[in-house]
Amino acid sequence: MKAICSLEGLVEQLKQEAAATLVPSARRLAVAAGHDENTIQAAARAASEGIARVILVGERARIEALCKEFKLDPGLFEVINEPDEAKAGAKARDMVRDGEADVLMKGLIGTDKYMHLILDKEKGLLPRGAVLTHLTVLDIPAYQKLHGKLLFVSDVAIIPAPDLPTKVKIVEYCVAAAHAFGIDKPKVALIAANEKVSDKMPATMEAAVIAKMADRGQIKGATVDGPLALDVALSPEACEIKGLKSSVEGAADVLVFPDIDAGNVFYKTATVLAGARLAAVVMGTTAPCVLTSRADSEESKFYSIALGCRLAKGK
Repeated sequence: MKAICSLEGLVEQLKQEAAATLVPSARRLAVAAGHDENTIQAAARAASEGIARVILVGERARIEALCKEFKLDPGLFEVINEPDEAKAGAKARDMVRDGEADVLMKGLIGTDKYMHLILDKEKGLLPRGAVLTHLTVLDIPAYQKLHGKLLFVSDVAIIPAPDLPTKVKIVEYCVAAAHAFGIDKPKVALIAANEKVSDKMPATMEAAVIAKMADRGQIKGATVDGPLALDVALSPEACEIKGLKSSVEGAADVLVFPDIDAGNVFYKTATVLAGARLAAVVMGTTAPCVLTSRADSEESKFYSIALGCRLAKGK
């Protein structure tokens, strides 16, 4: 499979696969409290373009009103009437857990309630020993111009201060996602303030350990280097100016951040100031879980659905 290099390319690949019956059918998307206007528009687009079969679990009357307001075909959806937010969330979660859907998506339900459903020890979607993390795929105009590809980044939204074992898991999840995009050996940059290993900067120590683990085959399917400052992770020119030799070569596919502060600032800088478009899901779960903000655009939610469908194993 040719590597997917843009968010439009992601959607096109899903459509081609569905048309060629390379997958059993479009992935099944269960939306928790699916009576949210941005979510329902994104879900309608996904259904109309044939990349997802959409199940809206929510208030039927509100869903019908939104379809009328935005001139959406209600036939695009299967609707399960459940006006109660918590019950709607639990029903959507259970459908994914029981194999009746392939991707879970947050609708008009609070993030804390949504995450509680996923993390529930008895009925949730996080296997024992797994780590819940947030993966964002960024389509940044400047990076497209420089390297012609997407950038996978983690964690920017869930784990405040990942320890060494957690960072290893994050690397593995990101590598798996990159493989799903047809990137055979993604270049993973472990980000820190600089490239020098120092016991005064724990992030540099952990990055060096993870890079050595990859060298010894403990992390497979990727080229991993760190610690790397952001400039040398993304720019060959910066590597040349600094005289730095790195296996990432200033062309990272994946950025793993030292903590949520660094990751979140980068993510918001890329979207607010650099015009990046994005797709985002929660990983580590038994199935992809789309987690977007109420402030996210319909476009971001649509691409996040596409990302979830790309990563879903399907039935």
